[in-house]
Amino acid sequence: MTGFVFNEKPIQIEEGDGAYLYDDSGTEYLDMGASYACVPLGHRHDAVDAAAKAQIDKLTYVQASYPNSARTELYETLAESAPDPIGKVWLCNSGTEANEAALKFARSATGNSKIIAAMQSFHGRTMGSLAATWKSKYKKPYEPLAGDFEFVPYDDPEAMAEAVDDETAAVIVEPVQGEGGINPASAEYLEAAREATEEAGAALIFDEVQTGMGRTGSLWACEQTGVVPDMITSAKGLANGFPMGATLCRDWIAEEYGSHASTFSGGPVVSAAANATVQTIVEEDVPAHAESVGNYLQERLEAELGDDVREVRGEGLMVGVEVKRGAMRYLKQLAMSHQILALPAGRTVVRLLPPLTVTQDQADEVVEALVEVIG
Repeated sequence: MTGFVFNEKPIQIEEGDGAYLYDDSGTEYLDMGASYACVPLGHRHDAVDAAAKAQIDKLTYVQASYPNSARTELYETLAESAPDPIGKVWLCNSGTEANEAALKFARSATGNSKIIAAMQSFHGRTMGSLAATWKSKYKKPYEPLAGDFEFVPYDDPEAMAEAVDDETAAVIVEPVQGEGGINPASAEYLEAAREATEEAGAALIFDEVQTGMGRTGSLWACEQTGVVPDMITSAKGLANGFPMGATLCRDWIAEEYGSHASTFSGGPVVSAAANATVQTIVEEDVPAHAESVGNYLQERLEAELGDDVREVRGEGLMVGVEVKRGAMRYLKQLAMSHQILALPAGRTVVRLLPPLTVTQDQADEVVEALVEVIG
């Protein structure tokens, strides 16, 4: 093979259906990772695929400077979905691009340069969002990165308040850290970030690339605390497997965003898929299902695994099981012995990010498998 990718897996996946994936020999796997939360409605969702196919029959691409009905409809859907007063939308192709745009918008709108991020954070792999990412293993080969980034302890309200000053352009934070280990932030921490940025005239960015689209039990994780940022970034599950990202902004950000642009921003086909995804999630109240099954899954994991693990934590269907040894050994056993695909979150956390349509029976299957491989 002449192509190369990060951390290629030994299983060749060829088909998907709902919460299941199938390899080249026809073996069925329960997908408890959803390719890093990218298919919240499951694989081959009828409404999403139909919307994309219908758009392909009309127009596959036109540059973003020409209005297009698929893109316009998505603008409206996302603006309506966002907590007030966020109402402006900029589209792109991925989460790192959405975060990159948010950082640029903050610097343009405030005239300042300092960015505050959290320890253990992950915001992407392009140069700006990588500079806001904590772990050196992602950054070292590409240094020097963009400058004027400062890190504070995650979920420490006092440290956050002390770090923000009149030279700060933005604070960027995940309401629940994903790559960092499935760590939910307290309301007090997010409130401290909101108060500090408002006082300093800085922007507050919530990276909801992984938490958004209903995964934590509400469409946006920030809705659970009532803390409204200046920008929300979204991607991964936004178009149910199609490459789409978005930066949602308050007016004062959008009015001073500079000249940032992207060639494939809001392509008609992915816009149609994203619009169908968001509308389905809202109309079918998928977040409520995610909360119900997620709570059930966490409760069963806590009861069955007990002292065999350090902790079970998360929000909705964003669940982390912190084990006492490295997580990879358990992930391999889940895949090869139980045909369940899950993900790591750091070195010691088994990360469960299934399609939000997963059932209690499927959750039970995962619990039983984890008990067998860990217990």
